[in-house]
Amino acid sequence: IARIASLATVSVLAAVATLYDGAAACETPPEIAALMKLHPAATQVAEPRPIDLAICLDTSGSMSGLIDAARRKLWAIVNDLALATPTPRLRVALLTFGNADNLEENGWVHVHADFTEDLDRISESLFALRTNGGTEFVGRVLQHAGRLDWASGDGLRMVVVAGNESADQDAEMPFRDACRSLIARDIIVNSIYCGSPNDEIAPGWREVAKHADGQYAAIDHNEGTIVIETPFDEQITVLSASINETYLPFGDAGVACAANQTAQDANAAKLGASASAARGCTKGGALYRNAHWDLVDASATEGFDLASVDDESLPEALRPMNAEERVAHVESMRNRRAEIQRQIADLSEQRRAHITSETKKLDGSRAFDSAVRQAIRSQATARGFGFPETAAVKVADDASSG
Repeated sequence: IARIASLATVSVLAAVATLYDGAAACETPPEIAALMKLHPAATQVAEPRPIDLAICLDTSGSMSGLIDAARRKLWAIVNDLALATPTPRLRVALLTFGNADNLEENGWVHVHADFTEDLDRISESLFALRTNGGTEFVGRVLQHAGRLDWASGDGLRMVVVAGNESADQDAEMPFRDACRSLIARDIIVNSIYCGSPNDEIAPGWREVAKHADGQYAAIDHNEGTIVIETPFDEQITVLSASINETYLPFGDAGVACAANQTAQDANAAKLGASASAARGCTKGGALYRNAHWDLVDASATEGFDLASVDDESLPEALRPMNAEERVAHVESMRNRRAEIQRQIADLSEQRRAHITSETKKLDGSRAFDSAVRQAIRSQATARGFGFPETAAVKVADDASSG
């Protein structure tokens, strides 16, 4: 699964979210962003094609099962995307609706994170979610999703919206209008109804997907998700902790983001060995990028000048070093990380084969991650991304729309 990270670009920094209340501590300070401006030659470097994924979750009082599934399976979804060729530039946004703690004037919608490559921040936001309320305005959350900082160019732009009440509650912004507006901008909407496909309100959720060229699935959000532990989980988790030691936090965001990296390791561990190992696979892969706070990732970007970083913004260990020693130290951490990534890659492949084999014995067609992965796979393939045949994700015919 893992690949050595391809060169990031200044878009890494542009993706840092701006709508998060209080401004996240991991946002890139302007003085650091200035160091990442591209040299003229960098314009000739092919930028990875974007995949933008906006996750919209109903967090009303009955949806704790859905939130738990999203927390547990975030890393599995990312790892599946890491198999795509060519390797995409993944950005994720997180919105909630139907929670009484959200603002009524926003239609009970809250944008927790605009599009970002900082996957730790998305994990942090997921673990902070609480259910409460409320009134579920599907049209309104789709309207807010349309206002996000969507990537331009040749790629995949998609929304996944999940809930368990009627999709047709919003008189101010009917979901049909919101869906048509999104697909007109080449943004696909996939809908997940958390209930029986035979319910009287299920057809409305099917219609959400129909109006925006998406896929529909009905899941049982209260039955949890399939969790398969493997003989490789413990080794991957150990390597996941080891790879943290190769990060060199810098700038105002560095210390906070490094601490959040460790905190999200702990959050994954609370969910069990499988979730912890899945996160470890992500951290060893090509989609886990932290150029906004880590010198190793930052120094791989075109135009980044380590010598221009002032001493106060550097990790304490680098401050006494001269310029050559600093470069050598960063390179040493890069090589060490690459070796850990190679070890994770080998174990990840074995882990994936084990899970594929065990999954064939089970019915996971009504699980949250199966619905999301099937939709992403299908739509990414239609946009020219490839996936290995052995990693196919099967969803029952009655769980998806034609």
